[in-house]
Amino acid sequence: MKLWQPNQHLNNGRFIIQKVLGSGGFGVTYSVRERDTYKLFVLKTLNHIQQNKQNFKQLQVKFVNEALRLAKCSHPHIVKVYEVIQEDGLWCMVMEYIDGQDIANYIDINGVLSEQEALLYIDQIGQALEYIHHQGFLHRDIKPSNIILRRGKSEVVLIDFGLAREYTNGQIKSMTNERTDGYAPIEQYKRRGNFGAYTDIYALAATLYTLLTKEVPIPAEYRNRNNTLPPPKQFNSQISDRVNDAIVQGMALEPENRPQSIFDFRELLGLASILSSQDIEEKLISAVGMDYTRLRDLLASGRWKEADEETTRVMLAVVGKENDGCLNEKDIYNFPCRDIRTIDQLWVKYSHGRFGFSVQKRIYQSMRGTKNFYRDFWNNFGEQVGWRKDKKWMYYEDLTFNITAPEAHLPSGIFWFDSWWGRYGWFLLDGVEKRFYYLVARVIKCNI
Repeated sequence: MKLWQPNQHLNNGRFIIQKVLGSGGFGVTYSVRERDTYKLFVLKTLNHIQQNKQNFKQLQVKFVNEALRLAKCSHPHIVKVYEVIQEDGLWCMVMEYIDGQDIANYIDINGVLSEQEALLYIDQIGQALEYIHHQGFLHRDIKPSNIILRRGKSEVVLIDFGLAREYTNGQIKSMTNERTDGYAPIEQYKRRGNFGAYTDIYALAATLYTLLTKEVPIPAEYRNRNNTLPPPKQFNSQISDRVNDAIVQGMALEPENRPQSIFDFRELLGLASILSSQDIEEKLISAVGMDYTRLRDLLASGRWKEADEETTRVMLAVVGKENDGCLNEKDIYNFPCRDIRTIDQLWVKYSHGRFGFSVQKRIYQSMRGTKNFYRDFWNNFGEQVGWRKDKKWMYYEDLTFNITAPEAHLPSGIFWFDSWWGRYGWFLLDGVEKRFYYLVARVIKCNI
């Protein structure tokens, strides 16, 4: 049995245990510091209970599969897994360290959330769920304690994919019946059933119930016998009728009576004006009537350089500067949110979360707390996303226009003067840097 202590060295001295962050039914998490970089990470492994079980080897396989599922996800509201390591026969995943607190603890301290704040967080987690549902699996453990609020930001991250499983809508499947009472739907009380997006929708609605009332909903198994669920408005009269009714419908006992997709649930909550990645192919929304069909088709076929050039063209056309070659800071500051959201979600969708303005924003925000941020940030950022190599800024033609490019490598052409980039590379870097910062600010303001 492995129980690690503070200051213990792991992975041939690479990591130093800082403290235990928490322990649940399956896993235990530690904060660790990488010796050479001083960066904090989270190390997760099976807890002592699982280590002592006779089927420990099979549990290790499931644990590694969880890590592989998470490693395939690249989304701003999903915790990032960097790698899997083994320490004295015990598999561990090295994960992003999120400076913040879980939402359960947050409301314990601060009380119920306003409807506006609660919906902001639920919509972010909803976007994360849309993403993982498109990857073909369910989370199955949505609850306030599995949602981390980043410190000093109105941004949440979904963690703990220990119960995540692959699924196919309409097919009867066997799954473990582990669950969290109050947030798990009735189908999770059975080992075999028809699971779908509506399984996570129940838990998401139940989480919203708690955020607005500070009450844990009555467990579905008890409701199955008594069919009682006090509406959330009974505990908080400030909840709007629309949100109250959406929560009740999202927590319907029978799966067929719930919304059948995250988009349907967001629509009930009044959040459908924020474009769903699920429906982006059918709803290429533009505030100015721009046609994004060609951009979609180029991205869908993996023609990344052409898609990057098309992104520059359509963004210039949106602001009426198609013949000018560049956007200035004012153009970016006033760029329509609907259009920048559509462009971003097309990139995110077809790159499987690897490229897009929101991905660039996430990396930008993650680097803000690094040492020498103000002095070295732009060079460090360029190296992180692959725009710099051997301490030199690259020419546009030398960038990597395929899916193996570094995360957030694309889109990139919009930050440069189109007619000069191919010949002279990254000259006048101050202007490029300003446009990038303005774009990040616009993405944040548009809540993307």
